[in-house]
Amino acid sequence: MRNLLEIQKQLLPDLMETLKRRYTILHQIMLSDIIGRRTLAASLNMTERTLRAETDLLKSQGLIEIDSVGMRTSDAGRSLLDLLEPIAKSLFGLDDLEEKIRSTYGLSKVIVVPGDCETSPFTKRELGRAGAKALLSVLRSDDTIAVTGGSTLAEMADQLTPPLPLSYKDAWFVPARGGLGESMEIQANTIASTMAKRVGAQYRLLHVPDLLGEDAYQSLAQDSNTREIVQIIRRSRIIVHGIGDAIEMTRRRKLDEATVLEIQEEGAVAESFGYYFNEDGQVVHTMLTMGLRLEDIIRTEVVVGIAGGKRKSKAIHAMLRFGQEDILVTDEAAAVEIGREIDEHVQLVH
Repeated sequence: MRNLLEIQKQLLPDLMETLKRRYTILHQIMLSDIIGRRTLAASLNMTERTLRAETDLLKSQGLIEIDSVGMRTSDAGRSLLDLLEPIAKSLFGLDDLEEKIRSTYGLSKVIVVPGDCETSPFTKRELGRAGAKALLSVLRSDDTIAVTGGSTLAEMADQLTPPLPLSYKDAWFVPARGGLGESMEIQANTIASTMAKRVGAQYRLLHVPDLLGEDAYQSLAQDSNTREIVQIIRRSRIIVHGIGDAIEMTRRRKLDEATVLEIQEEGAVAESFGYYFNEDGQVVHTMLTMGLRLEDIIRTEVVVGIAGGKRKSKAIHAMLRFGQEDILVTDEAAAVEIGREIDEHVQLVH
């Protein structure tokens, strides 16, 4: 199939562009459940006139349904998307990008979805869907899974649908760390409970703030209930985590100006688990938090990182250099920038 695509790219380049465009339109309608033409045209940066011509064709082929509420994918459209999914990455040239990142950093799997989740909510939804599939591919019936907070993880939780008839009733989902203070929807506790409910698993929550002072930390460390859940978290076989831009995360956590300046001066570009990393993947700043420690992350069997957007490319690259990721789920915008960083490094070495 890949050879056929390569032949078509050379002999029929215009046809390939048409195929990509129509696949993208159909795929985004599917991700939206139902959507209006104007909204879809804006998200695709396409004129309504051009989009109308394409959607009229898709309707005539029975791939979408259009009514006064909007457009939705038909059963035939969903079946076609299922058939196209294995070749979609070749169509967009993403499989080569996945392999470049995977082989450079020794990951077991890299998944790149088309688009930029910073500019398209559809790409973010697809990122969540890809993350959900990646988790299900490694999830065992009796696993303990620690998850962090964030909007991307929240999207992933919403997209988590277990394949029947598999049962995960003996699995446990737990927050990777405390998180009170953030919006409820993107707290690790909320995401852990949502994921557990989606797959029929169990969950435990950690009701402590994201950041702690020394006295509060020592007090909570003596609490038997807190100590018990922390021990469960630290025994997780799978960690699923987001990756944040360091300075953006200092603002989200409302850190004082002196701490923010210190983190900047230390060269931090990425944040995850309460640790701040420089471009070389070295930990340069640590916040006192209850939950996973660095040594727990290092010995965890499967670490899944999920993040996208061009602005996060440096942060994602730093976490790859940290060297503990097993699976990376990202988008095209971030992956292209990471690919450039890899190429620049190779040129410098030679």
